[in-house]
Amino acid sequence: MSKYFGTDGFRGEANIDLTVEHAYQIGRFIGWYYGQDHKCKVVIGKDTRRSGYMYEAALVAGLTASGADAYLLHVTTTPSVSYIARTEDFDCGIMISASHNPYYDNGIKLINGQGEKMEDAVIDRVEDYLDGNCDPIPYATRDAIGCSVDYSAGRNRYIGYLISLSHHSFKGVRVGLDCSNGSSFRMAKSIFDALGAKTYVIHNEPDGVNINRDCGSTHIASLQQFVRENHLDVGFAFDGDADRCLAVDENGNLVDGDLILYLYAKYLQKTNMLDGTKVVTTVMSNFGLYKALDTLGIGYEKTAVGDKYVYENMKANGHYIGGEQSGHIIFSRYATTGDGMMTAIMVMQVMLAEKLPLSQLVTDVTIYPQVLKNVKVTDKDGTLSDADVQAEVDAVTARLKGNGRILLRKSGTEPVLRVMVEAPTHQLCEENVDAVIAVMEKKGYLIQVK
Repeated sequence: MSKYFGTDGFRGEANIDLTVEHAYQIGRFIGWYYGQDHKCKVVIGKDTRRSGYMYEAALVAGLTASGADAYLLHVTTTPSVSYIARTEDFDCGIMISASHNPYYDNGIKLINGQGEKMEDAVIDRVEDYLDGNCDPIPYATRDAIGCSVDYSAGRNRYIGYLISLSHHSFKGVRVGLDCSNGSSFRMAKSIFDALGAKTYVIHNEPDGVNINRDCGSTHIASLQQFVRENHLDVGFAFDGDADRCLAVDENGNLVDGDLILYLYAKYLQKTNMLDGTKVVTTVMSNFGLYKALDTLGIGYEKTAVGDKYVYENMKANGHYIGGEQSGHIIFSRYATTGDGMMTAIMVMQVMLAEKLPLSQLVTDVTIYPQVLKNVKVTDKDGTLSDADVQAEVDAVTARLKGNGRILLRKSGTEPVLRVMVEAPTHQLCEENVDAVIAVMEKKGYLIQVK
């Protein structure tokens, strides 16, 4: 586990956990590291948080002081930075965003020249520099000093790319978009308008502090009500940096990442484009998804939680579709990262190709009730390996008789175990989660159930 960077960048409260000095130092190291034998070029984007301007300025100062040129996409999405980094001549990309977190948090995401999350080896060296464990980096002087470049044209090229992915006109389709007062607030409507949709947009007036506030993919109820009240055909909700998308069907029902994986995998299979590949999920995908894929004869992989791990599996094994329940969906033929607006376009493609409303595309999936409890313990590894705890986990599996599952996993940052059960009823979930926690308590591991 890295000290500063997690699976989705260096994230924390602005100027408390992640300071402007951190941003400057990251810029200094990246500009030097990639510029040792040529003029380094870095593309930078940010979401709509007030602190984003501060971090952008600090990164630019650090990069240019080390001799790099910084190309500014300004307010844009994480997947757009990934797209520009991999399709144009950039050493790497940087996205300033804390994704779905509240406005007072921010983050710095490092993206390599292939549009993927930065390699751990480079992240480790950045962290060493932040901790003062490296030799001083020289300042660029005279004509070697870098400059900043307005690169809004790159953002426009990304928009054109997304529009080009659709093989159908959206004419006549009434689409609702929840932009989360985030980085998609201008892009999303222009893309859907260009494709011919009758577009209705909410939460597209960012003020620097309202990003993700009671809106977007983490607060889907707002879009559900909007779709029902306006009799829309479909709705899509993005998060702050628009790398996630959740959908709402014409009845206002949630279509989450698991259901999106299902409908797209089924479409690929039907059109002979699955090519024997598998669907890549995390261990948190719903048991109902796996049962539905089993019925279709579509294989699947399970990774640790995090779209980083999903993509690594897809890249290593050549899989075409993968993602998370939360709406990080990766279409590896077209992108190297989760892309909320691309996901919305692909869902529309399936709806139009099948000539079916969204609700009918997912009727074959029964989402199982799920209960998840976080348990603070004295010893995570000791609790997991305890013979009595494992015996109770096995007993739960036996009681569910193949019609549900139990999952225990460790928090990466806290002395916490997560106990999750999926079963046909909520009562069964509760009973079996509590049975495992009771054994932990009896053995003296339990501190608190959160």
